[in-house]
Amino acid sequence: MEKTSTGLAENVAGLLCYVLGWISGIVFILIEPENKFVRFHAMQSIIVFGAPTIAIFILGWIPFIGVFFAWVIPTLSFILWIVLMVKAYQGTRFKLPWAGNLAEKWVGI
Repeated sequence: MEKTSTGLAENVAGLLCYVLGWISGIVFILIEPENKFVRFHAMQSIIVFGAPTIAIFILGWIPFIGVFFAWVIPTLSFILWIVLMVKAYQGTRFKLPWAGNLAEKWVGI
């Protein structure tokens, strides 16, 4: 594995992009200007975990349905969080269908 400009191995930096969801994604998109692998995972993290955060906030205001989604979205996000961290640590650019395409486009891959 190659080192990033932060001094971390790129697989470790990729994993760390997901640790705090969209927050750590923003941190790594700001501090890693060069490494495409890390920037991809950071951007995918922002997209994948930012969207559910917004959705939960909006759906939380809807009676009955909001309660259901307030349970389902975090559960699915947790599973996805684990998968994405493991794949990044393995050095794989695991691309989710919608978010991965956007992340590649915005990072310039």
